[in-house]
Amino acid sequence: MLHPKIKEFQDMLAKNPTKPQWESTPAEVRAGASSKWKPEYLGVADPVAKVEYRYISGPTAELPMKIYTPEGIGPFPAVVFFHGGGWVAGNIELNAVQHQQIAHDARAVVVAVNYQKAPEHKFPIPFDDCYATLEWVHANAAELNINVEEIGVAGDSAGGNLAAAVALKARDVKGPQIAFQILFYPAVDYKFDYPSMIDNATGYSLTTQGMKWYWDQYMATDADLANPYFRPMAEVNLKGLPPTFTLTAELDPLRDEGEIFAKRLEEAGVRSVLKRYDSLIHGFGLMQGFLPEARVAIRDIAENIREFINPRVS
Repeated sequence: MLHPKIKEFQDMLAKNPTKPQWESTPAEVRAGASSKWKPEYLGVADPVAKVEYRYISGPTAELPMKIYTPEGIGPFPAVVFFHGGGWVAGNIELNAVQHQQIAHDARAVVVAVNYQKAPEHKFPIPFDDCYATLEWVHANAAELNINVEEIGVAGDSAGGNLAAAVALKARDVKGPQIAFQILFYPAVDYKFDYPSMIDNATGYSLTTQGMKWYWDQYMATDADLANPYFRPMAEVNLKGLPPTFTLTAELDPLRDEGEIFAKRLEEAGVRSVLKRYDSLIHGFGLMQGFLPEARVAIRDIAENIREFINPRVS
């Protein structure tokens, strides 16, 4: 059953309907995503010691970043966060409350990057931007007051795809050591006949047809489908990846692929924690202003980060 607060939210959005993604230009999709999220929906985060903007040189562009440093002495753990939006929309400001709340609750430095967007910049450009951000954070850990051994990656939706892909590459090329990954309703498979894709195809904000449109904006060629950095579910060997916390929503087309990926990680010997949030939809993590469960999810993320970097002895 749909959460009453989510129903209120959707009823409000229905008063000003927008065109579906597949009938829109990327610019229209971006404008619609931004206008949908009013400040009262996004809420206000608890305070942190410092919020700072930076630019770094990515492989093909200068990349804006926003860095949240918590109260305290440090060195702190770090979360390199890749925002969602179907690789097309979204930005570091839209996710700002979520990012700051993670910094506060986890007492971690959160580094959020505004990677380049599809379809103007298709795979692998957004992925390369995100991997370069991880490398930059690792190289500048001391200046950022970060414990270099406690750097993790995280992302929601398309950002979850990017986080999983970055973790795979870091393992494959023996790049920066990643201490954990947080996958928030991640898009990890180009497959649209999972039961959740069928059962939740329409009526819950993100649609299955819309998700396919997003993937197709990101994909450069059909050959990308076999590339785990584009489609993480394509990776045969998931051994050697960092401890992972996967969050899924019951009424989300992406639910099943996220949960299957989490189980595959566990089967590969990776420490894998999975939590499904019942009655909720894709994107609920942004609903910090009116949905208590959105704050619960951030607390769950913080608890898992702490446990991953400092496991309790059982």
